[in-house]
Amino acid sequence: MKVLNILEACADDKLFALWFKKRETWEMWFAFLAALFALPMDEAQIATYRKHTGRMALPQKPFSEAWLVVGRRGGKSFVLALVAVYLATFRQYKQYLQPGERATIRVIAADRKQARTIMNYVRGMLTNIPMLKKLIGNETAEAFELTNGVNIEIGTASFKTSRGYTYAAVLADELAFWPTDDSAEPDYAILNAIRPGMSTIPGAMLLCASSPYARRGALWDAYSRYWGKADKPLVWKATTKEMNPAIDQAFIDAEVERDPASAQAEYFAEFRTDMELLLTREVVQGCVDQGVYERPYEPGIRYHGFVDPSGGSSDSMTLAIAHYVDGGAVLDAVREVKPPFSPDAVTRQFAELLQSYGLRSVTGDRYAGEWPREKFRSYGINYELSPQSRSDLYLSLVPAMNSGRIALLDLKPIENQLIALERRTSRAGRDIVDHPPGQHDDLANSVAGALIMALAAEAKPRGGSGTYGYDGKLVWNTDEAPARVWHWGPGISALDGKPTAYANGRQRPLN
Repeated sequence: MKVLNILEACADDKLFALWFKKRETWEMWFAFLAALFALPMDEAQIATYRKHTGRMALPQKPFSEAWLVVGRRGGKSFVLALVAVYLATFRQYKQYLQPGERATIRVIAADRKQARTIMNYVRGMLTNIPMLKKLIGNETAEAFELTNGVNIEIGTASFKTSRGYTYAAVLADELAFWPTDDSAEPDYAILNAIRPGMSTIPGAMLLCASSPYARRGALWDAYSRYWGKADKPLVWKATTKEMNPAIDQAFIDAEVERDPASAQAEYFAEFRTDMELLLTREVVQGCVDQGVYERPYEPGIRYHGFVDPSGGSSDSMTLAIAHYVDGGAVLDAVREVKPPFSPDAVTRQFAELLQSYGLRSVTGDRYAGEWPREKFRSYGINYELSPQSRSDLYLSLVPAMNSGRIALLDLKPIENQLIALERRTSRAGRDIVDHPPGQHDDLANSVAGALIMALAAEAKPRGGSGTYGYDGKLVWNTDEAPARVWHWGPGISALDGKPTAYANGRQRPLN
């Protein structure tokens, strides 16, 4: 019996033709599939292939690795599901497996919502095609076990859950937007975790698809190394409209008008040039006190607390406590509670931790509304509004971290969130710092807030006030000693009525 290639299967009324009723809108994808599987191409497909790969020579054998740089809503997720079902049902892997071992075709999505979308495509194909439905041995919410020894699984981006499989194929969806929970560079970490699992099945396929983002990460690395080069993994680059002619051009035009830089990446598949990392991995790791996960309260030290209340069902509520020492700031404790949670219960826990460090007030984000002030007040903590936005806090933190004047705790989520922070320039020409799309910076925000508060309090003359500037220097509104760094904290007794320095939790006179 002849085994159909993927394009023949897409044209067969008993197989996938149901999903391609308007074949003219799928011609670009058919050209891509012909290139991916090294199938014969007509003149139009050859021209399409050369335009979107930058290559002249036609493929001589199927690719074991390919990268799709395609605009949003271009059809990537459906095509990944199609390839997954085809590879699972039209190829045999038993000769490469040990008794009891199963081949896995895994589709990795950025989050569970996207994973469910792809699973719905997979389920629709397997259950609506009679000859494929017969192969279903067992179905769960995230996997199909087929009677031919193959599993189709849908998973979210985590290198911890990507190990230990024998992979016939891995299809990575929107990897430029994978979250940083496990690693600051989740795309590299996950790809490194899965590659050994592909080594025992000849022709195992790695297909990575995403709309582009910043000029970094695995997608950018593949594009910059492989685009237009023969004898390398395939890179296919195309706009949303090219891959999906059915999309409304008026919608794309409106998106361009709303945010030109974002639209160039989202719909025109151009890597953004207005993004750069705020802090390097080396700088952040250089500030980590290895093996220190929390520092106990010490009498005589003036602590500072900063809270980031949850602004929605997807955000964590976080707290950080820090103090000043020897010209820098030390992070003492952090807490993170992920949703869902009881705001009242979390506020009580945070208040107890603040009080254990001698604190009766905490500073926090001004955008959480009135509820944090009321809740903290009910537990004996005064909630004060931060005078700086989270973006300004991050910008203020940079010089202190670059100069090694910050001591962080050895907690990976903090490290990952700080490394992932991005700096971009607004239309007004102002620097803005934020987390990448689809990711979080709740811990980083509270950590930055506590550390900046500690740095700003390192020296405060009687009656003086000041701010911690982007250049890393304190500027005080006082004529006493504008060049001096003084601390005059409430509840701290002066020595002989003279200003004192505050270091290592002890007072000493300024010489």
